[in-house]
Formats: sequence, C-alpha cells, structure tokens
Amino acid sequence: MAVTLPTGYKPSETEEYMNPMQLEYFRQKLLAWREELVQESETTVNHMREENWQEPDINDRASLESDAALELRTRDRYRKLINKIDKTLKHIAEGNYGFCEETGDEIGIRRLEARPIATLTIEAQERHERMERVQRDD
Repeated sequence: MAVTLPTGYKPSETEEYMNPMQLEYFRQKLLAWREELVQESETTVNHMREENWQEPDINDRASLESDAALELRTRDRYRKLINKIDKTLKHIAEGNYGFCEETGDEIGIRRLEARPIATLTIEAQERHERMERVQRDD
C-alpha cells in the first residue's frame, strides 16, 4: 500500500502509533540518511584513488597516511550504520518497527526522531548499557 506524505509531515504522539504515515515517514528518513552515507563513502573512495601517495617528505606522507586511516575508520562506522539502517528498513517492511526488541513496548516517536535506528526503549537501552559496564568491570 503506497502512502503519500503531506508536505511537512511530522509524526505526532497524538496519532495512532506506527500508523502507515508514520512508517512511511521513517522509511523515507532512513532512505535519505542511507543515501547520504553512501554518497560520502563514494566521495572518500574517489578521493583516495586520486590522492598522490608518493609524498617525498616523510612527515607529509605520515600525515597523509594518518588522515587516510582516520577517514577509513569513519567510513567503516558508516558501513556499520548502513547495515543498521538496512535492518531497520526490513523491520518497517515486516511491520515491527518502533517496538522494543526486549520488551515489545513502544520505543516512542521522540526517541525514533532522534535515533531512527533505535531498537530498544530508553529504559531497556539504559539497562543494556549498565550490564555492559558491569561485565566490563569484572
């Protein structure tokens, strides 16, 4: 079922949670975010192909390699984020987007606006982070 969003549409907490318009809004938001990340990654690849890696000065070469390593780490984070976006788009298609993977509770519009790939409620996320800290401290 195709849903056309009105111009300027923003989900509201007064609407039915995860109605077709909200799902389409988040789907479009995720697709735009994904496209932006892919474009930035392609720009990086093109830049690295064009870069002159034969700097005669050892300090210039080291600086260039350091910058390239930082850029590659950033792009790796983008790759992981794109994977999360793809998983989230799949959740939208399956009809289980917006609900906590742990509790089944609504994640909430405000949280999804801030982090559309969120899979846990704030409370479940905090519990998860506390458990990680406890395990790390052991």
